[in-house]
Amino acid sequence: MWEYTDKVQEHFLHPHNVGEIENPDGTGDVGSLACGDALKLTLKIEDERIIDAKFKTFGCASAIASSSALTIMITGMSVDEAEKVSNEDIADFLGGLPKEKMHCSVMGREALEAAIADYRGVILPMAEGEVVCECFGVTDVEVIRAIQESNLRSVEEITNFTKAGGGCGKCEDKLRELLVQTVHEIPMAVKQKEAPKRMTTLQKIKKIEEVLEREVKPGLRKDGGDIELVDVDGDFVMVSLRGACTSCAKSQTTLKEYVEKKLREQVVDTLIVEEAK
Repeated sequence: MWEYTDKVQEHFLHPHNVGEIENPDGTGDVGSLACGDALKLTLKIEDERIIDAKFKTFGCASAIASSSALTIMITGMSVDEAEKVSNEDIADFLGGLPKEKMHCSVMGREALEAAIADYRGVILPMAEGEVVCECFGVTDVEVIRAIQESNLRSVEEITNFTKAGGGCGKCEDKLRELLVQTVHEIPMAVKQKEAPKRMTTLQKIKKIEEVLEREVKPGLRKDGGDIELVDVDGDFVMVSLRGACTSCAKSQTTLKEYVEKKLREQVVDTLIVEEAK
């Protein structure tokens, strides 16, 4: 189960501005039913200000919630103001989205950009890119933009934000190539500004043990399970599941969606948790 905020659940269960504006001034149509996610955003604009916004979407709870939130956010904004709304703004408005669902907020931003472009009668650069993921129709321009704007550092993160690589996986080598090229082109000053304070291995181990003891073990013990730290090698954290966790069919989900998430939030956001064999 995804961990959705109360606001995401509210906008999913009771979405705002569902429908389509008749004779809209701008229309943004992104995604496709074949890819599993599609969004149509229509805008009514007067004197360069958005006075109404409606959406139709086909997708998951995050897609519906992101679309609903977007219409509320941009109604009343000038077109220039709306043009600056990012996918991170949409996610923040909802109190956050699961990392695997960030592509839903990206789809909302893309629909908004497409609608504004339609209103202005211009062609977006995204439409001119080379398709690198045939399963979801994602271009190299979209991938590079996501890497730059959201500080992505792995193919998995690219998939979370763009869906590229989430189908057959044939494009993973190309995504990795784009990642390396793009990261190397980012100015050092930008990377240094956002780089976390480096910890020694001993400091990292101590911090990991503290989080496991305080945040993770109590929850596992309630269900008859437990966890022990085995080794730390760079960003790789090796652990051993104990008790009921060893025979649990959802042990890998526990590691990734619970343990790894806690350690990334409170220790280092690049940690990768694996079960010791």
